[in-house]
Amino acid sequence: MPIPPDRLHRALNPRTAVVVGSKKADGYMWLRNYSTFTGQLSSVQIDPNEIPGIEALGVTNYTSLLDVPGEIDYVMLAVPRPVAPRLLADCAKKGVGAVALFTSGFAETGEAEGIRLQDELLRIAREGDVALIGPNCMGLYNRRLGIRQSAEQGAGEAGDVGFISQSGTHAINFSLVGERHGVRVSTSASIGNAIVLDVPDYLDYLAADPDTKVIAMYIEGVKDGPRFVRSLRRASSQKPVVVWKGGVTAAGARATASHTGALATSAAVFRAVLRQAGALTADSLEDTIDVVKALLYALPVSAKPATGRRMGLMAMTGGQSVVITDAFVTAGLDVPRLSEASYAELASFFNIIGGSYQNPLDMGGTIGFGGSAQTLGKLFAILDADPNVDAIAMEMAAGFLARRWQADPASLDGLLDVLVAHQQRSAKPFVTILQPQHVEEIVAQARRRMQDRGLAVFPSFERAARALNRAIDYHRFRAGVDVK
Repeated sequence: MPIPPDRLHRALNPRTAVVVGSKKADGYMWLRNYSTFTGQLSSVQIDPNEIPGIEALGVTNYTSLLDVPGEIDYVMLAVPRPVAPRLLADCAKKGVGAVALFTSGFAETGEAEGIRLQDELLRIAREGDVALIGPNCMGLYNRRLGIRQSAEQGAGEAGDVGFISQSGTHAINFSLVGERHGVRVSTSASIGNAIVLDVPDYLDYLAADPDTKVIAMYIEGVKDGPRFVRSLRRASSQKPVVVWKGGVTAAGARATASHTGALATSAAVFRAVLRQAGALTADSLEDTIDVVKALLYALPVSAKPATGRRMGLMAMTGGQSVVITDAFVTAGLDVPRLSEASYAELASFFNIIGGSYQNPLDMGGTIGFGGSAQTLGKLFAILDADPNVDAIAMEMAAGFLARRWQADPASLDGLLDVLVAHQQRSAKPFVTILQPQHVEEIVAQARRRMQDRGLAVFPSFERAARALNRAIDYHRFRAGVDVK
């Protein structure tokens, strides 16, 4: 039975939180995870040996959940498996908004006792009307409120990506790795066995959440297929949804059962369902982040609803112009000839020696490896005006430029000014490629500066092409155009 939206809002936006079972052996992990919480944090622990350490963290401890004063919006239960049902019953009696159960060892084990205890949890949650997250999960990450799944996660200003995950590790990694790529989480839910709150509940919430522009998820299986499809279709009609499916091989499908107890689904069938619902597929953590990045920065729904696949490519050398073409065509995009008007304009100033003004543009000899801002701006203007070009991709040639950027940071700023001006002016999607080099530490700094300026930057031609193509797929779905 779906949880009402107002209940779920309370669960995912808590004002009060309680950690039950925090202990010294794990470094008071959950209390430290919630040390950034902007609301009222309390602890429940009955072991007198643990209480001094808890209070040393500045957290008030109680020996019973029922003794905690006032309303409790969110509880993290980190307790031994046998006592979990009794403590969940206390949460029901207290009227807690939501309970995340970190404890594992339930139905995912396949053993009779684990199954029995999980059935007991389900009964208590249903009878007590408890919004249960998990069991076997890391619970919630609300960046704005400082509720975290890991003490390494950032806290403060909200991001714009909602993430749903049947894996706690993937939930944490998505937020940490994503933030390095300019992708920040609004709300993340590690849902584990998902015996009460399931994927559709979170999908419905995130689809309506004004802070969330893109939804991504890692799932291993679904319990209620028709409900999942309805929620997925409804969410995809409002904002992009990117789905990374685990357990796509026979061995991986067996692993899902022992991880979260999820029932595996045929990979081909699952992809077909996603396509019909308008969701996008991803194959890994990096792939998921890439697609989300393209949707946020290269062609956001509200700003650049592009449906065309014809690329204008910009490379710095002849060899790179060949491989960038192969990468984008292999991904399903087109690299057509430019218009005759474009060729006539390019011929008026393009340096033919050491370059070419076909498509892609082999432009290193024309703009100079220092990156002439004026000439680069002219190239952007030509591709932007060309009727045969729907989107633009540019290689950044870090192998030639990195040392200069290090010695003269203003040279990178000047280049980025041109790129940002083009992106803001143009209605066409724009991606950049900054490949790892022998000077990766310099490249990493440049990549961060590009992300800070709102540019979609990728570490390879292949990743940029795949991500852009799937982002275009979403816009084609929204526009009612056939998707390949």
